[in-house]
Amino acid sequence: MRVGVLASGSGTILEAILTEGIEVAAVVADRKCRALDVARDAGVEAVLVERTDFSPSFDREAYCVQVVDACQQLQLDVLVSAGFGTVVPGVATAFAGRMINTHPALLPAFKGWHAVRDALEAGATVTGCTVHVVTEEMDEGPILAQETVPVLPGDTEDTLHERIKEVERRLLPATIRRFVEENA
Repeated sequence: MRVGVLASGSGTILEAILTEGIEVAAVVADRKCRALDVARDAGVEAVLVERTDFSPSFDREAYCVQVVDACQQLQLDVLVSAGFGTVVPGVATAFAGRMINTHPALLPAFKGWHAVRDALEAGATVTGCTVHVVTEEMDEGPILAQETVPVLPGDTEDTLHERIKEVERRLLPATIRRFVEENA
């Protein structure tokens, strides 16, 4: 199966995926970012489907069509969202049951973009990481794997998020491997 990774940032999750020996066919990014360099340095095809509009009038549907087209041209079978910064429900529809995501909380708790901050504000004593199938509804898909992370006294959003990322970097590659084997 050809695995594609959607990324937007520093590429640390992509690095973890590659380090664990997951064969990645291509990386698709929505903005110029280090993840594209990580892909190129690893000999993985890197494609920029640049999102140029961050205004309230952003045409999400048209952008989703561009991302789907790129993924189909790359002949990708499975997509992994690894810090992709644009919500793409149309991509989830086109790759129904074949797109997975990592989320920095124990779903169904703390859905959305600010999960770590929300957990801290709620006074949670434990949070964690969830790997789930992506659906059109944000953070609603079937859960594939979860692991807890304690919230420590004095945690900031940054310190807690970094500990969650440590779990993500281990849990996501293991889940990708299992997902690909079960769906091959």
